[in-house]
Amino acid sequence: MWRWIALALVAVVIVIFGFSLVSVGGGEQVSARALLGSVNADPAGYTRAIDPYEWNFPADYGPHPDYQTEWWYYTGNLADENGRRFGYQFTIFRRAILPESASSDTDSEWRTDQVYMVHFTVSDIEGDNFYHAQRFSRGSAGLAGAVSEPRYRVWLEDWEIEAQNDNATLTTINAAGTDENVGDFAISLTLEQIKPPALQGDNGLSPKSDEPGNASYYYSLSRLITDGEITVGGQTYTVSGTSWKDHEFGTSALGPDATGWDWFGLHLDDNRELMLGQIRLSEGGREPMFGGLLVDEDGSTRYLSSEDFTITATDQWTSPHSGAIYPAGWDIAIDVDGEALNLTLTPLINDQELQTNPSYWEGAVRIGGDVSGYGYAELTGYVQAMQGYF
Repeated sequence: MWRWIALALVAVVIVIFGFSLVSVGGGEQVSARALLGSVNADPAGYTRAIDPYEWNFPADYGPHPDYQTEWWYYTGNLADENGRRFGYQFTIFRRAILPESASSDTDSEWRTDQVYMVHFTVSDIEGDNFYHAQRFSRGSAGLAGAVSEPRYRVWLEDWEIEAQNDNATLTTINAAGTDENVGDFAISLTLEQIKPPALQGDNGLSPKSDEPGNASYYYSLSRLITDGEITVGGQTYTVSGTSWKDHEFGTSALGPDATGWDWFGLHLDDNRELMLGQIRLSEGGREPMFGGLLVDEDGSTRYLSSEDFTITATDQWTSPHSGAIYPAGWDIAIDVDGEALNLTLTPLINDQELQTNPSYWEGAVRIGGDVSGYGYAELTGYVQAMQGYF
């Protein structure tokens, strides 16, 4: 859900630099908070997520330009043959500047009403290093874009996600970046889908508050068998493991009382997957409209309301970069259809904070308790509240 804010930031950066190409890596920050108000976030002219969606795959793996905001989000936990573990995040964001109905006809290949951003990270667990970089570009002149025909592909320059077959059940991710603090890093991965898309919320309609349209269309590919190579510290490792994909699109943001959120995508060793989230509110408590999803071994799903689970922080970590105090361990208790499931989550390394604006934490976690496994957590609103970023 951080990605609503991220796309607003993209628009700011592109406005500031006159639609030029901007690359930012490692510890650099784009200081844009004071200028966010200058970006037109008016949803008028865009389609909004109101009713359950009629899904059509593989076409819906591609872009939905009628909606203002969209992202393709991948995370994974991988290891080499010696058990050396890595995590990765690779997310491409799309943000419309103008509705298609308001776009001007032009012959210029440089003109666009779409901007793109990528967040790319690798967590080297044994090396206790967190690599991250980001890029921005316009959706024109072949610099960045998203298509479903002839095959699913989303890219920004040479960072890309690309289907290897017509039904997009086999995809590759390729990216190489530089973190100015810890050096060069890269991934070259192949991901194989083994379960059908898991539709979040109500047939893919995922509300973020009780206001109609304050929602996204949201599905997950919850278990992607992954192999390939990760390069860190000048050495390339052959790795395998599992990845998770989220794809969301809509025209909205969080409610005015939201200060931040905690999101978890978890691969359980019993071949089930779990998505849980809580939107934290300014006066305490959490937004009741947002829940979770349990994906069973056969790919069937069970919706979890916010009353079906609790998330309790068990430890904390203070960032040396932002000074934020993040939770650094959780007890999760779930009760769904009479089944109780108790899990403990522990970050594989503490420092997995992206030093963007606003900074946030997104990193690999280990699962213990009733079932073991690995997953990813996303934590926002701990540096500063999210109000003012929309």
